[in-house]
Amino acid sequence: MEENSYLILEDGSVFPGKYFGKKPPAASQLLEEDIKKTPSGEVVFNTGMTGYHEILTDPSYKGQVIVMTYPHIGNYGTDDSWSEAGPEKPKKSKEIKASGFVVRSLYTGPVPSGRIGLNDFLEKHNISGISDVDTRKLTVKIRDGGSPRGVIIKKEKGELTDKEIERSLSFLSEFPKMEGRNLVSDLGTKENVVVNKEGNPHICLIDSGAKANIIRELVNLGCKVTVVSNKLQSGDISAFKPDAVLFANGPGDPAVLENLIELAKSLIGRMPVFGICLGHQIISLALGAKTFKMKFGHHGVNNPVRDEVTRAILITSQNHGFSVDEATLPENIIVRFRNANDKTVEGIQHKKLPVFSVQFHPEAAPGPKDAGWIFKTYLEYIG
Repeated sequence: MEENSYLILEDGSVFPGKYFGKKPPAASQLLEEDIKKTPSGEVVFNTGMTGYHEILTDPSYKGQVIVMTYPHIGNYGTDDSWSEAGPEKPKKSKEIKASGFVVRSLYTGPVPSGRIGLNDFLEKHNISGISDVDTRKLTVKIRDGGSPRGVIIKKEKGELTDKEIERSLSFLSEFPKMEGRNLVSDLGTKENVVVNKEGNPHICLIDSGAKANIIRELVNLGCKVTVVSNKLQSGDISAFKPDAVLFANGPGDPAVLENLIELAKSLIGRMPVFGICLGHQIISLALGAKTFKMKFGHHGVNNPVRDEVTRAILITSQNHGFSVDEATLPENIIVRFRNANDKTVEGIQHKKLPVFSVQFHPEAAPGPKDAGWIFKTYLEYIG
């Protein structure tokens, strides 16, 4: 591990720490490297106390540097079977999707047999982390000022110089903001994957970075799940003869995903259409609503959501930086779920058609199981 490592934010803020996992680049290397290979991106905080393995492998964190607000991370190790990267080929499914990882205190002691430590896990997948960071100060900064762009760098000897900070800031100024970014183009399955071939009903899942547990939950309910590329068109979907279509989660700005919005438009009214997270946003856009970039989003496993029909409160797992603008929803749509903290839209339901979507993650992984019944509700629409 390197004593002198730093997280640098686009406003010039510098957070010192110690690197772990893959050795991060020096400031002098930043402008020479492929931007996709640097530990840089939108810096977001996650309020989960556990579940760091699932969080790291969640494809929705692509393009982001994750800050864990819980101070002590890594004490139970990692296990590849916990990966949430979806139904891709085995080697690829174990990849970490986040760009970097920031913690206050990194556990480096022994872990249960068969698992590997968090440091080794990040190193294995060429991801840089930084520990010994004042994550309380960093989280407050993000909460008050919004999610900034940031990069993790190393400094082998001496203090960080003004020139190195300037070089890092020059790199960050060229780094794309999350608004307008299409991050799903190289995510998801490239070939159709059928899970539980003899199951019923048949769900066609649009994979823009789907979490593995979504598929597991559907299979546990007896479904046949055909996982398809996010580049498919309406006619291609019809060829599978599904009973319903589920638009799954994924990263980036939903408003730029025109092909998926058009696909959702073509399916609504023809068959049941469901959505989770990014899928919820895609469906809302297809119905004529608009989305907006949130100040710091919802990232964690303890987000309270109110069911506007039953008035029950669900504690949910969430990971999103965009939200649906309620004022732009058409009259034939009701807000079925609402965030109990900031009142943003957490789910919609069509008054007449079989259209139902949620912003949160009913499959959890990690997180509580309060919303698991959502999958059964989806299947009730199929009949």
